[in-house]
Amino acid sequence: MFWANTPKQVFRSEIYAVTEKYANFALICAHMATFCERGAAAHGLSTDSMEQDKPFKYLQHINSPADLRKLRVDELPAVCDELRRDIINELADNPGHFASSLGTVEITVAMHYVYDTPYDRIVWDVGHQAYGHKILTGRRDAFHTNRKLHGIRPFPSPQESEYDTFACGHASNSISAALGMSLAAVKKGEANRHVVALIGDGSMSGGLAFEGLNNVSDTPNNMLIILNDNHMSIDRAVGGMKEYLLHLHTSNWYNRMRFCISRKLTQWGLLNESRRRAVIRFNNSIKSLLANQQNIFEGLNIRYFGPTDGHDVVELVRILREIKDMKGPKLLHIHTHKGMGYKPAMENATVWHAPGKFCVESGQRIIEKPSKPQPPKFQDVFGQTLLELAEQNPRIVGVTPAMPTGCSMNILMKAMPDRAFDVGIAEGHAVTFSAGMAKEGILPFCNIYSAFAQRAYDNVIHDAALLNLPVVLCLDRAGLVGEDGPTHHGAFDLAALRPVPNLTIASPYDEAELRSLMYTAQLPGKGTFVIRYPRGRGSMVDWHCPLKEIAVGRGRQLKQGTDAAVITLGPIGTEAAKAISMAEAARPGLSIAHYDLRFLKPLDEELLHEVGRQFKRVITIEDGVRMGGMGSAVMEWLADHGYSPTITRLGLPDEFVEHGSVGELRHIVGLDADSICKVLLNAH
Repeated sequence: MFWANTPKQVFRSEIYAVTEKYANFALICAHMATFCERGAAAHGLSTDSMEQDKPFKYLQHINSPADLRKLRVDELPAVCDELRRDIINELADNPGHFASSLGTVEITVAMHYVYDTPYDRIVWDVGHQAYGHKILTGRRDAFHTNRKLHGIRPFPSPQESEYDTFACGHASNSISAALGMSLAAVKKGEANRHVVALIGDGSMSGGLAFEGLNNVSDTPNNMLIILNDNHMSIDRAVGGMKEYLLHLHTSNWYNRMRFCISRKLTQWGLLNESRRRAVIRFNNSIKSLLANQQNIFEGLNIRYFGPTDGHDVVELVRILREIKDMKGPKLLHIHTHKGMGYKPAMENATVWHAPGKFCVESGQRIIEKPSKPQPPKFQDVFGQTLLELAEQNPRIVGVTPAMPTGCSMNILMKAMPDRAFDVGIAEGHAVTFSAGMAKEGILPFCNIYSAFAQRAYDNVIHDAALLNLPVVLCLDRAGLVGEDGPTHHGAFDLAALRPVPNLTIASPYDEAELRSLMYTAQLPGKGTFVIRYPRGRGSMVDWHCPLKEIAVGRGRQLKQGTDAAVITLGPIGTEAAKAISMAEAARPGLSIAHYDLRFLKPLDEELLHEVGRQFKRVITIEDGVRMGGMGSAVMEWLADHGYSPTITRLGLPDEFVEHGSVGELRHIVGLDADSICKVLLNAH
């Protein structure tokens, strides 16, 4: 057994600690059972695979947190085991965000057990970790539809459940939102309403989190911040905050003693709010002196508790009950392990962040092997090409906000670690950091997912475009991204960036075009250069072509025609090409021209003059919002130059597109080949 290899003093100290903590023998047994299971997992003796087929004793009876709160505390470890097993079983066949949700099982159970949800508010940050929450709040029977078209949403949403208190999907907003809710409760006379923000250490590096913390410290509130510290975002967490949290230690015994004394002094009328703040500042000074470290949270007048084991549900319940009714802002710091309870995920949390389908018993990911060679993903073409360019141009560096694997900048990081920078979840900083380097002669390729780059809009304008600095902004995941839904669709970049002076905005038709645009962007005198491309595979199996310059602002005619002109921007053009072939096959004699615009800014005026002179019918197609996008730009230009063709603009509608596969969503919004074909046929 595993404990044969466990030092006796460790085992003895664990028994002593839990015996001192609990008088109830049943609680002792439950705690030690959990301890043993963790030890077994640490020694490669995971019990998960042996228990996958066990029926659920508790989970099948929990239809809401109210049912959870009927259980005894000593039953909660078993609930956690069942919840973790349910997540594993469900995600094996219906992929989603795996490791994050396994790491938060215990704190999820503890929060819903201690707090009166949904009256009390739990605000999730990002939402990757909220699958246990969904299952406990009445969605277990529907969980198999998670991330599927018309199924439950990929992230918490108030539009889906009253237990989902705020929008999720992007990082670092939980503290600000929770503070707003806490103050609203006070204004409405709901002094008994508790508000909890759960934020990870990766999200804590975001600037918005610090803005929220600053306001929390200076605004009367009783909210609780739970810092889930697993040293990870998607990839390994980086930066000073990670190191700070790693070394932050404060005695739970000290906090309990301080709380008891504070409560008594308040009851005796000896401690009011102003005196409390003075005492906190004095205590912080003493603690910093004794511990030889500063506590940033208590320096902001936020009571700090922890760090504590985030996988000990019984202890978490005890702590939450103890601090629940404390006045003033509080932060509970917990240590968790991403992928907890499933060995493959614990060993490689980055891969198992969203692993796809897998075999529960073996831990092997199920990767379908295609019968013939497949085109590469655009992100991999970016990563390989960036390395190739960096080998040729010593000024080139790579920058990414916490997405080196997702955007394939890890290729450059591995080959040239001194020329690639992961700045953490901080998109605005990533752009301004890049602009600072560009100002001094470095040439940064800053890669940000399109939807996340929304956070950096001002930075693009003020810090890069204003001075026309040579920053190459690569927007990955542009257009529809699929199952992650509306928070992740890269819908708005074209419309948002089009009005900004000095920007060059381009989108490649295929992998060869991506390589050529990247090469072009790093040439002298190109200024701030935006390249957007989608998630997933391109269309070229033989993609590794010679690098060549593309004339900025020049599109190309892909196919001649006489009856109508189709103008596309980016890889959606390959779908349009299929539709044109289908339409011409369905109606012999129909002749449709196809133009690849390439650049949204500057527009190819020669190409547009040609279209305006020759065609009475023009169809524009883009994988972005129709309102203000490429179609609008073409329509404005034609009108400004005296052309008046009938124009049909295809793109994303003026609404947030739901989640589902890219193919399903394209059909819904009319951007698949069949839908485009119908438009082309109806035009004549």
